[in-house]
Amino acid sequence: MSNKAIVLLSGGLDSAVTLYVAKKKGYKCIPLIFDYGQRQAREIDSAKKIAHKAKCDYTLLKITLPWKGSALLDNKIKVPEKRGKGIPPTYVPARNTIMFSYGLSFAEAIDAKAIFIGAHTEDYSGYPDCRPDILRRWIRSKIWEQKTANL
Repeated sequence: MSNKAIVLLSGGLDSAVTLYVAKKKGYKCIPLIFDYGQRQAREIDSAKKIAHKAKCDYTLLKITLPWKGSALLDNKIKVPEKRGKGIPPTYVPARNTIMFSYGLSFAEAIDAKAIFIGAHTEDYSGYPDCRPDILRRWIRSKIWEQKTANL
C-alpha cells in the first residue's frame, strides 16, 4: 500500500505546519508548489526552503491564470494595509480549488493516498475557497481512500 501524500505547499505557516503533520502521520510527503504568476515570488522560495528542511523532494508546477482581478496577480491593484469587509482584493478566484484539483490529479497519477492542504478555516481572510463548507465538499468528493488531518 502506498503511503505517499501530496502536500499543497504555499510557503506560509499553515502549509508548513501541514507538511510536518503529514510527515508525523508517517506519510512520504511530496510537496506541490505552485508558481501561478504571483507578485510575491518569495512565497515560492520559502516553500522550497521548507520542503528542503523537511527533507522532501518537491514538485514545482508553473501554471498560467490568464485573468487578472487580484492584487496578487496585477500590479495595478493595491494590496490594502488593513482588512476590510467582503472578499479582499488579494483573492485569486478559486486558487485553492485549482491547486486542489492539480493535487488530486497528481495524487491519482502517483498512487498517493492523501492530499493535505493548509487552508486555515478560522482565519480565511474572506477567501471563499478557504471556508469550511468548501473544504468539506472536497473531502466528500473523494475518488479514492481519503485520509484527512484534523488540525
